[in-house]
Amino acid sequence: MDTRKPKNKMKPWWKGGVIYQIYPRSFLDTTGNGIGDLKGIIEKLSYVSDLGVDAIWLSPIFTSPMKDMGYDVSNYKDIDPLFGDLEDFNSLINEAHRLNLKVIIDQVLSHSSDQMPFFQDSRSSKTSDKADWYVWADPKSDGSPPNNWLSMFGGSAWEWEPMRDQYYFHNFLISQPDFNLHNKDVQDWLLDSSRFWLDKGVDGFRLDTVNYYFHDQKLRDNPSSPKFYKRPPTNLYYMQNQIYAINQPENILFVERLRSLLDEYEDRTSVGEIGDIHRPLEIMADYTKGNERLHMAYSFELLNEKFSPTHIKDTVENFFKSSEDSWPCWSFSNHDITRHISRWRSNQTSREHFAKLTCALLLSLEGSISLFQGEELGQLESELEFDELTDPPGIRFWPENKGRDGCRTPMTWESTKQNAGFSDHFPWLPVKELQKEQSVDLQESEPSSVLNFYREMLNFRREQKDLTVGKIKFITNDESLLFFTRGEKKEIACLFNLSKNPLNLQLNGYQEILNSPQQFANISNEDVSLGGNGFIFLRK
Repeated sequence: MDTRKPKNKMKPWWKGGVIYQIYPRSFLDTTGNGIGDLKGIIEKLSYVSDLGVDAIWLSPIFTSPMKDMGYDVSNYKDIDPLFGDLEDFNSLINEAHRLNLKVIIDQVLSHSSDQMPFFQDSRSSKTSDKADWYVWADPKSDGSPPNNWLSMFGGSAWEWEPMRDQYYFHNFLISQPDFNLHNKDVQDWLLDSSRFWLDKGVDGFRLDTVNYYFHDQKLRDNPSSPKFYKRPPTNLYYMQNQIYAINQPENILFVERLRSLLDEYEDRTSVGEIGDIHRPLEIMADYTKGNERLHMAYSFELLNEKFSPTHIKDTVENFFKSSEDSWPCWSFSNHDITRHISRWRSNQTSREHFAKLTCALLLSLEGSISLFQGEELGQLESELEFDELTDPPGIRFWPENKGRDGCRTPMTWESTKQNAGFSDHFPWLPVKELQKEQSVDLQESEPSSVLNFYREMLNFRREQKDLTVGKIKFITNDESLLFFTRGEKKEIACLFNLSKNPLNLQLNGYQEILNSPQQFANISNEDVSLGGNGFIFLRK
């Protein structure tokens, strides 16, 4: 099937679109092995479509030893048998497109599994066919690693390989060696593997650690972080400013090659994950500037512990100040971060009210939006015991950092069924009673449920075009109130009370266009009363 496009202007369906992230292992198990699969996703695609989103993003499904749950790929052109096969994938694409859902897949281009045949060849000798496909370096005279670079998953970023008498570089697990993208053959091969999936009809890529593709060839030591720590962080990786291990200028050139490939096809898109704690918004803007780089990108600025009007205002404003023609993709939760309903617990009047507040706020921001499966249920982080963990960082840094398993637990479909309807076998991560209480079946028939509010809010976003294409302008903010407008002539006023305490406001010249539930907001003449976690949308 030739899906390459004629040379016409790409229709930007992704600009202002809403993407629903599916974590395949935890969506629905149809084979009885305790792990979700592609057939399970197909079975529930109508549920996703009914939400009113534009696209799905599938976390990794490629062949992998699963040391990092699929982010360690050993075969870039096949589906891992845990999830199904290429025929199942083709069926998923067809069904998604029938339901008018775009399909975005994860692409892990910075590193592979150590089980990848190319790495097995590369480690065998310095003269092998793929000798220069990974990052190798000699030890220092005392046998220590070539520099001070650290792995994000703990310890040195260098691992000794006795077969080559050299160290290899890994930004993550020892079993995830980094590709050497300074080698053009590596770039060409990665682009070819991406073309394979484009030819199968995928609508875009979510690019894992997109600013990690290149390293400093001089292997210079990273300096200390400019951030001040009263005590060392649990993960010492953050004690360094990663100016040499990542964020190299060559990275942009490869991103431009990838964009050129995407532009050969009709209506394709890309969203990059920016991992940097020092200048994430600047990198986001730089990587999405113009029409030759990424279509959009996200960082962890709205995925951290901060939840205040000032932080949200500064994050969004500073991104657009960095580049007027760049484009963000905002999210509050994903597969790497504590679910936001649990993360921002101190701001809540109740779980339900807060879930609706954060839904309305996120879907009002200028940019594209990503929702994480279960977010539409107001799902909480699962509290797991140490012996229930599978995530390497959680196991290594327990108990100060419990890892990412708590947000990755299975989707809860039916509260009274075994494992909440996810699987009839013992699941790869446990389903706890607290998560069952947020199950889909309990919310489907309840008009005021979080699930039905997400559906209403997604529909409202579609109906009010200013919420997808209108410029954002922040009017005022304080410790409680976030107030911005979207659009110009008859702009929508968006007001959010991020505190537990009620607020009374006077707004001249606005009339209500969306009647928020009574417990959230009241309007009388020109006076607006916002309850704790209240919000309202008004138009002049």
